[in-house]
Amino acid sequence: MPKDQGIGASTKRREDVRFLTGKGRYTDDINLRGQTHCVFVRSQVAHGRINAIDTSAAEAMPGVIKVFTAADFAGKGGVPCGWQIHDKQGNPMLEPKHPILAEGKVRYVGDAIAAVVAETLEQAKDAAEAVVLDIDELPAVVDMKAAVQGGALVHDELSSNLCYDWGFIEDNKGAVDEAIKSAHHVTTLELVNNRLIPNAMEPRAAIGDYSMASDDYTLYTTSQNPHVIRLLMGAFVLGIPEHKLRVVAPDVGGGFGSKIFHYVEEAFVTHAAKVVGRPVKWTCSRSESFMTDAHGRDHVTKIELALDKDGHFLAIRTETYANMGAYLSTFASSVPTYLHGTLMAGNYKTPHIYVNVKAVFTNTVPVDAYRGAGRPEATFQLERVIDKAARELGIDPIELRRRNFVQPNEFPYQTPVAVAYDTGNYQATMDKLVEIADLSGFEARRAESAKKGLLRGLGVNCYIEACGIAPSNLVGQLGARAGLYESATVRVNATGGIVVMTGSHSHGQGHETTFPQVVAEMIGIPEGQVEIVHGDTANVPMGMGTYGSRSLAVGGSAIVRATNKIIAKAKKIAAHLMEASEGDIELKDGKFSVAGTDKSVDWGSVCLAAYVPHNYPLAELEPGLEETAFYDPSNFTYPAGAYACEVEVDPGTGKVTVCSFAAADDFGNVINPMIVEGQVHGGLAQGIGQAMLEAAAYDENGQLLSGSYMDYAMPRADDVPFYKVDHSCQTPCTHNPLGVKGCGEAGAIGSPPAVVNAVIDALQRGGYSHVTHIDMPVSPVRVWSAMQG
Repeated sequence: MPKDQGIGASTKRREDVRFLTGKGRYTDDINLRGQTHCVFVRSQVAHGRINAIDTSAAEAMPGVIKVFTAADFAGKGGVPCGWQIHDKQGNPMLEPKHPILAEGKVRYVGDAIAAVVAETLEQAKDAAEAVVLDIDELPAVVDMKAAVQGGALVHDELSSNLCYDWGFIEDNKGAVDEAIKSAHHVTTLELVNNRLIPNAMEPRAAIGDYSMASDDYTLYTTSQNPHVIRLLMGAFVLGIPEHKLRVVAPDVGGGFGSKIFHYVEEAFVTHAAKVVGRPVKWTCSRSESFMTDAHGRDHVTKIELALDKDGHFLAIRTETYANMGAYLSTFASSVPTYLHGTLMAGNYKTPHIYVNVKAVFTNTVPVDAYRGAGRPEATFQLERVIDKAARELGIDPIELRRRNFVQPNEFPYQTPVAVAYDTGNYQATMDKLVEIADLSGFEARRAESAKKGLLRGLGVNCYIEACGIAPSNLVGQLGARAGLYESATVRVNATGGIVVMTGSHSHGQGHETTFPQVVAEMIGIPEGQVEIVHGDTANVPMGMGTYGSRSLAVGGSAIVRATNKIIAKAKKIAAHLMEASEGDIELKDGKFSVAGTDKSVDWGSVCLAAYVPHNYPLAELEPGLEETAFYDPSNFTYPAGAYACEVEVDPGTGKVTVCSFAAADDFGNVINPMIVEGQVHGGLAQGIGQAMLEAAAYDENGQLLSGSYMDYAMPRADDVPFYKVDHSCQTPCTHNPLGVKGCGEAGAIGSPPAVVNAVIDALQRGGYSHVTHIDMPVSPVRVWSAMQG
């Protein structure tokens, strides 16, 4: 019988009750007494010099309290980048200032130039339209290669638009070059990882509040990591001591990475609240989201794969241009480097790998981490070139992958790109994929499609992900400017109920369900006795938030540590109550007992004794039952899997239909199978969206052509199939107490190459042998054009 609670149970998400009944509390739901409203005046040109800003007409309009420009932030810092990269010569990256409001120049369409604070939102909007800008438009640079080959400088104070030229691992380059030069076969592929716009369901919002009585600031914001926002904004931007700044992130309606970062709007409303003496609220419109939320991906890559005569991988060499946009967002610099280069080994034994990345400033929206962050880019390159190599060598794509897998008896496995995989079984996930995708029946399905005049194709691929970025001392050496641990405080009440305060933050992951499952399992009490508190820097210990599939592996491990401390102290109390040796105390199903006897005391009695210490060893133990723990992982976790996609292509129109999709994943131990399945479903939809539909497009003047849902195609229900999802192939992580691996990004990492591989397979089988690659999204016009040559 399946479990109905605790680890391994498909417990229904308790937070969904308030979400489905409209009782969620998001930032825009918060309205403070005396609140004002803010509207930003944004640049309509991608690159220009600001000659003058005339705010007089706006300031005279009804309800306007103040119009802010860059002059109002004199002496304040710029929004910092959280990761410093060094180039191939060891020089630090170019790091221009990112001001709160544009200083001297505008650098992308949407760059904030001024801001109106007024009594009502309507008055602020009207006044914003009355601000007069005198801007000399300058040539915009959009293409990355042009940007580093003499294009207009995005930042005049820099010598180049090249942020850094990174080589990884530079000592490998000679061996890689030689292996490619002498290889039996080399497959080369040039590809684009298309720019994406996150489009979380809830647009960003921020409310700044200031108390003159206490000199305290409060920021309410849509954030995945409120403590990091407090650290960056307080210390580096506004100069506010951390103990005087509270950051609250209530319910957050999706993020996918876009709400990790510190944005200028957060700093603005916090500072403006003190200046005007009243709370200042800003809520992003969907149009603003398109041109101000950090975009994702946007890489142009050339990859070469060298193989011997038997199809064994010898070397990989990649050259990538990575778009940073106009400014360095919080973690932008790390995405195409250490979050991407370290995954270029994939699931395979490739002796020599060299990754070169040129990060480039352009007059576009800043680019940063988006679901998967570097790992989808690495997987797409690798799995597309492997598929192309299989066709060139006449080897079955699955067989070529199997031939090069890291074998189960080779773990832990040290890759040539720094990381060491602790566990895995890639043969097992591939076997499971072949089963659940019914690959033996593909030819029959292909014949049925042919009867309808459609071309059917099968695409397979494998992925590996590095989750829970760690450890702090290593990433510090690599340029991270923050620790990457997680924290938890477990507070037991006198009647036995538990409050867990976690530094992780939920924006759809189900923490309020899964975290209690862990604590309840450890103690043996009902999950309903465990409550989760997160998202408020005044109430939870310093933590790093939620991204990179780290919540359970890192945040959950901190909770386990704190709970173990609670159990250890509770056993001492129980030993005293039962006049027994502490070493003889056992805890099972919420009851403490003395081994080998019938003596026992229940959980509630021990908790009550801790807070009503009438019969309590005060000389040995403090009253109370509350513990805090911090957990800093010793390594990443490495979930992996194998995916299969079947598509039909209409040769008359180029339209692609995804007919079926199967995913076999290894997530280590699984806490809540239902939530894991939902996470995979969501990731697959996003990956299919990138592969088939989504693309942020700019014209040569830096104007965003895909600035609304009229021009940016999001996947709908009829664009995706019913998925076959399996996570029964489990190799538990060896270095966290739960044995878990991340699951939230897997679907978005593994699905794009599976879709594109399937489209190419359909065309190749259908007689279009000249089509060896189509860049994402594989839209009808791209597919049809490729077919026509």
